[in-house]
Amino acid sequence: MDNMCEDRAMTVFAGDGRHRVAVLVRDRVLSFELSIVHRIFGQARTAAGASLYEVVTCALVPGEKRTDADFPITVVHGSEALAEADTVVVPGSADDFDPHSGPLDPALTAALARIRPGGTRIASICTGSFVLAAAGLLTGRRATTHWRSSARFRERFPDVAFDVDVLYTDDDGVLTSAGAAAGIDLCLHMIRTDHGAAVANEVARGSVVPPHREGGQAQYVQRPMPEPGISSTGKARQWALANLHRPITLRELAAQESTSTRTFTRRFRDEVGTSPGRWLTQQRIERACALLECTDLSVDQVAAAAGFGTAGSMRLHLKAELGVSPSAYRATFRGP
Repeated sequence: MDNMCEDRAMTVFAGDGRHRVAVLVRDRVLSFELSIVHRIFGQARTAAGASLYEVVTCALVPGEKRTDADFPITVVHGSEALAEADTVVVPGSADDFDPHSGPLDPALTAALARIRPGGTRIASICTGSFVLAAAGLLTGRRATTHWRSSARFRERFPDVAFDVDVLYTDDDGVLTSAGAAAGIDLCLHMIRTDHGAAVANEVARGSVVPPHREGGQAQYVQRPMPEPGISSTGKARQWALANLHRPITLRELAAQESTSTRTFTRRFRDEVGTSPGRWLTQQRIERACALLECTDLSVDQVAAAAGFGTAGSMRLHLKAELGVSPSAYRATFRGP
């Protein structure tokens, strides 16, 4: 890079210690996906109210860019922002859905090459995964994309371990998500990884979205809202959260909706995208993480309050889900 680019790269970010997020946009960027990154990361704050992230938008060449809507955006920063970023996010573009789209622009490949190897997290939202795959960043890695583009993605990139039926993937710092709302889940996942459940949950509350949908949850839910005349499973889930501290059976859950266990299980999977048992485990993990971060309860007390019964059981579940023990999680994310 020439001296002018070097000087400019030094001024893209404030240099105040916040985590630096660069959003790389292309022509006809999906405006919703672009706004997700700014909205979600922009709300993450310390207990004292300080911003935890600095988010900037960049393009190959600064200037006015078309979106998929009836308004353009003005991008101030060029690809020099990628060289200084701690996280790079690539949203989708309306052009990605064109089945006749050509190979990746060499200039885009060169821009992505400016990302610091090994030191920067890289993520895509929706069909932004086509860019990562074309640049070779997903070779041999697990990845996903919008379900409508899954067949074309699998055909074009056979060297990627493609998973069509998940909300998002995280393969050692290279992340992909399905379309639209799954990008919110992905950003919350990154915040949770960086700063713990309490911060991520606060961001979710501010955005009025679920605090945690795990990546393995199905992205294409057959019936996201109950059909007329068919009761949902919302009452059962609300009851379960109020009784999370004790064992909960499938029969008890079904009884809250006055239905059989078979019917309840089918409706639950249709509406939530996962099984009742898996959902319960995830809620217990979320409860345990919040208690480890925000209370002085012992590990045994946290295990009991979250419904794991024993510290050993909770330890096994946290290790499987998060890769850390309860004490290590608390040491990492416990506030002052």
